[in-house]
Amino acid sequence: MSGILAGKRILVTGVLTDFSIAFHVARLAQEEGAEVVLTGFGRLAAVERAARRLPKPVPLIELDVQNQQHLDDLAARVGEHLGDGVGLDGVVHSIGFSPQDALGGNFLNTPWTSVATAVEISAYSLKSLTTALLPLLDKRGGSVVGMSLDSQVTWPMYDWMGVAKAALESTSRYLARELADRDIRVNLVSAGPVKTVAARSIPGFAHLVKVWDDRSPMEWDISDPEPAARGVVALLSDWFPKTTGEIVHVDGGLHAVGG
Repeated sequence: MSGILAGKRILVTGVLTDFSIAFHVARLAQEEGAEVVLTGFGRLAAVERAARRLPKPVPLIELDVQNQQHLDDLAARVGEHLGDGVGLDGVVHSIGFSPQDALGGNFLNTPWTSVATAVEISAYSLKSLTTALLPLLDKRGGSVVGMSLDSQVTWPMYDWMGVAKAALESTSRYLARELADRDIRVNLVSAGPVKTVAARSIPGFAHLVKVWDDRSPMEWDISDPEPAARGVVALLSDWFPKTTGEIVHVDGGLHAVGG
């Protein structure tokens, strides 16, 4: 099959519904010739329903990034689906979570336990996921791509999740530095707001949308996850062979303009 991911094997986290960015990454990856493995946690029945809407059947592996046993066994469980001696070419980190008291204008009152949870799941998991899969990535080199929301600035009501995204962006740069000699690239896509299940749980999501409505140089459609997904797929491909430690903005150009 032809396509920019022809012959590649990609693991995608974070699919929850067929509207999530991760779902469209998986769909486009398959359409571009990749073999895809999904991970999910919690609402696995919902992930299975979404997976059935992909062009081709995919294996689904349970993964809780706070469960060390899940991480320790991950490479072996993925390898069972790929076959003996077969590695991964790409990993998509689309994992984020924040307790409700770390969002919504509660920045000054959020307890450390909630902040720690947000940072562990949303930022540290990029490192723990990547290192868990090194036995498979080391076979071929490859590309790790995560999802962010521009943390150069603050956002209404985003609070400690914004801090977690800043930690994610820094983590990606350090991973890029540490893994470059293994020919593993680590990059992020900083996307504009998309009306996913996760986004709708953010208090003040409407404020984010209004920022894009008012200021984005290009029209931004919150109901269209595909532009962000295309950015991820491009970074998974061989068209960016020497790009690492980068944050690619797929946000209609908002990051580049002032008030």
